[in-house]
Amino acid sequence: MELLKNMTMRNYKCIFEESKFYNVYNRGNNRENLFYKYANYEYFLRKFDSYLSDCLDVYSFSLMPNHFHFLVRVKEEIAKENPSLKAMDSLSEKTMDSLNERISEQFRKFFITYSQAINKQQGRVGSLFQKNFKRIEITSERYFAYLVYYIHANPQLHRIVDDFRLYPWSSYKRILTGEPSKLKKEFVIEWFDSKSNYIYSHNRQIELDSIRDLMIED
Repeated sequence: MELLKNMTMRNYKCIFEESKFYNVYNRGNNRENLFYKYANYEYFLRKFDSYLSDCLDVYSFSLMPNHFHFLVRVKEEIAKENPSLKAMDSLSEKTMDSLNERISEQFRKFFITYSQAINKQQGRVGSLFQKNFKRIEITSERYFAYLVYYIHANPQLHRIVDDFRLYPWSSYKRILTGEPSKLKKEFVIEWFDSKSNYIYSHNRQIELDSIRDLMIED
């Protein structure tokens, strides 16, 4: 099966489909912060894992004070484990809608749970996240490594830190560790051919215009 097609689609509301890659993004309502304390970042990642890990594999991520990015892939076996969905080798339009609805519902529950915790912590009311989270389908194989770089470099691009490689709330350093994790770091390292090439590629400054179609307006 071909990993990725040879085109890109800039569609912020595309549906989730089996085996496809997406850049998933959301930010705080009115650009307000999503994270206020160190513990908030950890809680966010735990809840993401709790609600989404059965549906999605994560290849890279970055959490900034008022927004986040995840590079994810819909798991191939998700429909087979759900009796309400048909076999994945013959997806109908109804099946794809069901799969998309299941994942979207998990995101909704995730956002509600995290919002409730932050609202209680901060004594705030109302929506924490923008209403509709965005996602772009990644359909170009040659852009995968560029997108990993873009997500990791986001904290520096937004001038949150001077060096994104030192930023604690992205997957950049986590991919280099040997610690057990659900993060698909072996896949990412293999994509870059080796750890040394992964590091070298992140040390280079890429021209972001070359992946404009894969970027979500922050």
